[in-house]
Amino acid sequence: MRDYAQAFDGFSYDDAVARQLHGSQEAMNACVECCDRHALPGRIALFWEGRDGNSRSWTFTELQALSAQFAGFLKAQGVQPGDRVAGLLPRNAELLVTILGTWRAGAVYQPLFTAFGPKAIEHRLNASGAKVVVTDGANRPKLDDVDGCPAIVTVAGDKGRGLVRGDFSFWAELERQPASFEPVPRRGDDPFLMMFTSGTTGPAKPLLVPLKAIAAFAGYMSDAVDLRAEDAFWNLADPGWAYGLYYAVTGPLALGHPTTFYDGPFTVESTCRVIRKYGITNLAGSPTAYRLLIAAGEAVSGPLRGRLRAVSSAGEPLNPEVIRWFASELGVTIHDHYGQTELGMVLCNHHALAHPVRMGAAGFASPGHRVVVVDDEQRELPPGRPGTLALDLKRSPMCWFGGYHGTPTSGFAGGYYLTGDSAELNDDGSISFIGRADDVITTSGYRVGPFDVESALIEHPAVVEAAVIGKPDPERTELIKAFVVLDPQYRAAPELAEALRQHVRKRLAAHAYPREIEFVVELPKTPSGKVQRFILRNQEVARAREAAAA
Repeated sequence: MRDYAQAFDGFSYDDAVARQLHGSQEAMNACVECCDRHALPGRIALFWEGRDGNSRSWTFTELQALSAQFAGFLKAQGVQPGDRVAGLLPRNAELLVTILGTWRAGAVYQPLFTAFGPKAIEHRLNASGAKVVVTDGANRPKLDDVDGCPAIVTVAGDKGRGLVRGDFSFWAELERQPASFEPVPRRGDDPFLMMFTSGTTGPAKPLLVPLKAIAAFAGYMSDAVDLRAEDAFWNLADPGWAYGLYYAVTGPLALGHPTTFYDGPFTVESTCRVIRKYGITNLAGSPTAYRLLIAAGEAVSGPLRGRLRAVSSAGEPLNPEVIRWFASELGVTIHDHYGQTELGMVLCNHHALAHPVRMGAAGFASPGHRVVVVDDEQRELPPGRPGTLALDLKRSPMCWFGGYHGTPTSGFAGGYYLTGDSAELNDDGSISFIGRADDVITTSGYRVGPFDVESALIEHPAVVEAAVIGKPDPERTELIKAFVVLDPQYRAAPELAEALRQHVRKRLAAHAYPREIEFVVELPKTPSGKVQRFILRNQEVARAREAAAA
């Protein structure tokens, strides 16, 4: 294990690129980094497990050929370097082919989470200007309600199931293309991913991830996850989100390491089965998944005890009891990691670096980043004083975020990037996460912008106004609660609340609907008419305290 301090000695971005990447800043291609240079005979890139027990593996060499065919198809459709290609796909080989083929063509991959409804999909496709969207039969109907939908490529099922007239058939189109396509060279500052991150005062904001970020992603896999050549690795996160796309796809493949996909919903049974079947030794996921494993008790600790070497957690802070349970019942260390879509993971308890581990702390800055706590005037704070978590940009050579695409941001000030999260520096140099400084809701490891949920609610004819908050919840961290002002023609009733829940679930996403709805006469607002969500949150906290006291 390397010493933490030594990992920073003489660190420079150019050294990191030379160490982590094959290409140079002037001629890079993400498909080369994550596929071609690892295409040795028999070298596995993907282990795939279906929900029905079917399984298969794909080598880097197979994905190299398939990505070339997909890149050829994109070029035939007029897709140019820098254009966006969206994927609305579950965790399967077609998803990897789409991602790698998009990169090979010099284009930019845009993920769409499969639980999104038409409204969320439409916003992202229109904002990105995607030229092509790839989907499967199960998700294809959502695109029928998307205005301005680009060309659709469908992975059809048996006998063409799910293929709509006018769609391109994924495998049929690939078969028409040669299995060779010269990777398009790009610069390190050119984008290879377009992501969307939830906000509080508007729809999800787009941001472009440059090719040079691959070095930071690979560094996280090496230093924080401690991914070793002998490990069997599984990241539970869906590649429709940043943690899954950065660290279940890009990071491990950039190191030439196989990744694992389970094409099915999370269950305790399937998780134990995959870990045992593939001999998983290095696991990554969210606290929500880990809490569900803990709730199963001996059904998990019995079959999994001693099987895992390292476990990493991201998306929300780890509770101390989770850390203790993994150590006592599974005999493995679980470490907390902090990051954002805009940054990747920048504050970690590193499995591969020797440093003190403080219970409840998010850890230490990742090599190549300087993470600090500042006050409202961007003055760095000493230990024990809460403030805003920030990155010192001049001393963070691995920080790649330069702002949102086409959207201004106030996140850059005084030479720092302000994360919008509250934190506190500890005496040992570690940093403890306190909470979100804005209204973004963290539920079951997902970040949900209240504006999106409110917008979906207001589309319903019964709703005049809506305000959405995160209500503290021991299992999900927060659950989504909506306060709704009804049109006078409608009456508050449990049946209407359920109809609103299902409306949002269908229009937005399966994870982003309000599990609780309270009908109110009016919403608290500022004189200028802005809804004051913090009053509603404080109200919920007060109610919880009263209930506990009773």
